[in-house]
Amino acid sequence: MLVHLRRSLVMAVFCLIFFGFIYAFAGTGVSQLFFKSQADGSITANGSTLIGQNWTSPKFFHGRPDDFGPYAANPKNNVAGGDNPLVANGVSGESAATNLGPRSKVLLANTKKLVKYWHSMGVNPTPDLVTTSGSGYDPDISPQDAYVQIPMVSKATGLSPKLLRALIKSHSRSAQWGFLGSSYIDVLQLNEALAKLS
Repeated sequence: MLVHLRRSLVMAVFCLIFFGFIYAFAGTGVSQLFFKSQADGSITANGSTLIGQNWTSPKFFHGRPDDFGPYAANPKNNVAGGDNPLVANGVSGESAATNLGPRSKVLLANTKKLVKYWHSMGVNPTPDLVTTSGSGYDPDISPQDAYVQIPMVSKATGLSPKLLRALIKSHSRSAQWGFLGSSYIDVLQLNEALAKLS
């Protein structure tokens, strides 16, 4: 019996040391060596490129509607924000999108409000600009999402549409490995470059 007890204690200590410390430190070391920016949160002076920011000024390109329009936070009405990644569906600590289905009257009403919002800004929105992302805060938009916003940004900043098209083209990234997903633009990086032009 003592032999079995000793073996189990040795195995428990070994697993604790290997999986609790060595494996964790090795994973951290590899991520810092090969993926330093992502491991450190991809932080810039204006936020992280891994999570969508709340852009509402017409002087900037907007991302997916995760926390503006009908999804915006409203402390007076005790609304935490439609797709706040820290508060999902009004419940603190959960992380998800609103999960409204295609037959939802609330989703239809919210989408109509967003279309009206975009039209008031002089933009004919793409489907992505009037629907939230599945993750809650998507940091990326498609190049088409950015191109349709050119009239709004051009009017607000005074920059020419030609210059804005060139800026969008220079910040467009192709699908990962050429076939995974589609081309995209990180909205934070696009707006940081836009701020330098303005």
